[in-house]
Formats: sequence, C-alpha cells, structure tokens
Amino acid sequence: MDIVGQFPLFYFPDYGSAWMMGVTGTIHILFSHTSVGAAMLFAFLAHKAYKENRSDLYPYMKKYGMFLLVFSYVLGSITGPGIWYTATAASPRGISALIHNFVWVWATEWVFFIYEVIGVFALVYFMDKIDKKTHLKLTYSFALASVGTLCLIIGIISFMMWPGTDAYYATGSASDAFFGINTFPHMFLRLGFMIMMSGVIGMVISSAMKKENPALSDELTRKMGYVSILGGAITLFFFVWYMGTLPENAHAIFAYDKDAIIQSRIILTLVFSLYFVVAILRPRWIYTSVASVMVGIILVSGLWKGEKLRESMRKPYVAGQYIYSNQIISRDVEGKGIKSELPILAEKGLLQATPWIPDHLRTVTAENQLEAGELLVKMACSNCHSLEPTGKYRPMSTRVAGMDKEAIKGILYGIGAGAFSHMPTLQLPEHEVEAMAQWLAAQPY
Repeated sequence: MDIVGQFPLFYFPDYGSAWMMGVTGTIHILFSHTSVGAAMLFAFLAHKAYKENRSDLYPYMKKYGMFLLVFSYVLGSITGPGIWYTATAASPRGISALIHNFVWVWATEWVFFIYEVIGVFALVYFMDKIDKKTHLKLTYSFALASVGTLCLIIGIISFMMWPGTDAYYATGSASDAFFGINTFPHMFLRLGFMIMMSGVIGMVISSAMKKENPALSDELTRKMGYVSILGGAITLFFFVWYMGTLPENAHAIFAYDKDAIIQSRIILTLVFSLYFVVAILRPRWIYTSVASVMVGIILVSGLWKGEKLRESMRKPYVAGQYIYSNQIISRDVEGKGIKSELPILAEKGLLQATPWIPDHLRTVTAENQLEAGELLVKMACSNCHSLEPTGKYRPMSTRVAGMDKEAIKGILYGIGAGAFSHMPTLQLPEHEVEAMAQWLAAQPY
C-alpha cells in the first residue's frame, strides 16, 4: 500500500500546535534579539571608552553585561531547546526540512553561539582584570560572533517563507535554499529591531543610575535614545523592502488586515519616536519604571505582532513552499529526491495512506463516520485552526458557523481545488470529505 511519511498528530486543544510553537519561538527571539543588539552596543561603548579614556562607562557596561548574561544567555539557552521540542512535536516535517537542508549552517551557527556564551562571561568577569585594549578586542569579536549567528539563522528562517531560488527544487543545494530575494532585507529588518531593543533596554539601566551619577545617567539615556531611533529607522526602511520581496500567498494573507496593520504600525512608530525623542531632549523624564513599561510595550506590540504576521504570511506552507503547514509534501524537490504526496492522497485518502491511523478508522463507515471525520479535520486543519467552540487561534467556529454539511463540503472542495491561495490544496476522496463535513456540521458552532 502506498503510504506517506506522516508523523503521529500532536494536537493542542483550543489553541492549536502552531500557536504553541509560535509562543515558544517568540519568547526565545525576545532573548536572542536583545543579545545581538546588545553585543553591537557593547562594541560601540567599549570603543568610546577606550578612545576617549572614559573609565566611567565601564560600570554601566558591567551592569548591562550582567543583565545580558542572565536575560539573554541563561533564559535564552533555556528557551532555545523549547523551540526544538515544540517544533518537533507540532511540525516534525518542517523541522526535518530545515535540518536536512541546513545541517552544516546550523552547526556553524552553534560554533558562533558557543563563542558568544563564553564571550559574555569574559566581558563581564574580566572587565576589571584585563587591559582596556584587550577588552576592546574582545567586545569586537563578541559583536561579530553575535551578528554571525543572526546572518546564519536568517537564511534558514527566510527559507521557511520560500527558498532562495527556484533552482533549489532541481539542485537541493543549501546555497540555493539560503540566498533569496528576501534574505537580506529580512536580515537588516531584524538587525534594526535588535539595535532598537538594545537602546530601549539600555535606558532601563541608565535610568537606574540617576541617584549615583545623574550626569552620566542623562548622557547614557540620551545616547540610548539616539541608538533606538537609529534602530527604528533601519527597521522601518527594511520592513518596506521586505514586504516587497514576499511571495503571492503572503500578500494574499496580508491583504486581509492590510489597513489595520498599516494603521497600527503608524501609531506605534509615532509613540516609539516620541519616547525616543523625550529620552534625547529630556533624559531626566525617563524613570526606570517608565523605561521598563516601554520595553514590555515594544516587545508585545513590535516583536509579538511581527512574529504573528510572519507566521501567518507563510501559510499554507511551513517550510520551503513544498511542505504544507499540515505536514503534507505538496511538490517535487528533485534535488532532495522528494516527491509530492498529493496524488497518493487524492487516490487513497489520508486514512489509507497514513501509517499511524487506528485500524478501525482506516475505512469510513456509517458507525465511525463522525470519529473518522474528527481525526481527518485534526490532521488536515489543526496546525492552523483551533477546532473547539472555545478555540482562540484562527477558530474554525468563525469559518463554518451556521453552515450545513453540504455548504461545508463546498468549502472543502474549493480548498482542494485551490480556491484559497493561503490554504493547502488537498484533494481527498469523496468519503473523507463527507466525513469531515459531517463532523464539522455536528459541532456546536
């Protein structure tokens, strides 16, 4: 019997597996983005301290370094494996595609990361124990290692949106997968946000120095304001460029909320710019409590919203525009010896072609139709939609509420025929479509 290489289903009620992966990833990205921006800021401050003989900057750098050590490298190292766990459970074929395409890229990135971890400890603990020139060289190498991790990871993340070049499908080459039209705008977009975050967090630390050294506190808060404005300007510029490099399916999803997204970005830009200008012109107005609140606002409204948007625009794919978000391979990749599974599923169906299906559900009958329909809907839809009436993440209830079985069948056939560019084109046998529609119509939506 022809089978597809599907893994057992990981299902998370109410929210869905993709939402859990997104939350874990966003938390980790918060720590990693802070570390790269801070590494560049460290190099800037160390350069200034050495060239201008500013020994008063070193205590600030040490406080920033201690924060960075705990916040980015301890917490970041804990949440990093969390991504692997949730991604492997929620999207095993997606993470497999990344590993098989970029195993040596990832191995290289880990070398840079190990250097970062050692480097941040050395920066903090040897700051007063080595000469200033050696310390400056260490900060330079630390910054280069941090930016190196970014550059390597961005090529992998960009591949998740779409491969670097169409030649990848023929060659399977890592370079063809890595270098694409959106790799570099994506890289500088994130780099700008990292710079901005380094300045925003820097204000928390500088504002806490008001009592012990008001003049230095004001000077550093002002500098952090300039750093934040620079990072914000880079972010905006490359965000516009990045949006112009996305595939058609991404623009189709973006179009749904385009006006609201643009309006929210304008409002956030104005709010953030006002905050940065106040830091420059009136640094004494920036108290630790205010700076801490702004860190939270920028992270939630900037990072979380941005990551949600990127994850949404990647649909219906999870990697390389050949693996659907429901783990089904949708096209041939000759260079990797990968074949599309859509013809097998159109002929055999998910229940017959998937290896881990319980024996009593392989054939749909009148007695098991609802149970089979539930399993089919979870296999085909739960990576993008929450299925319960109380679902929170792209709830199915808002899509089919009030529809009867025939209306739902019409939608399912439309999806299978490619009527919705942001949803997987999955043509299933009549009896499986019937079972799915029957189960969805029976739900109290």
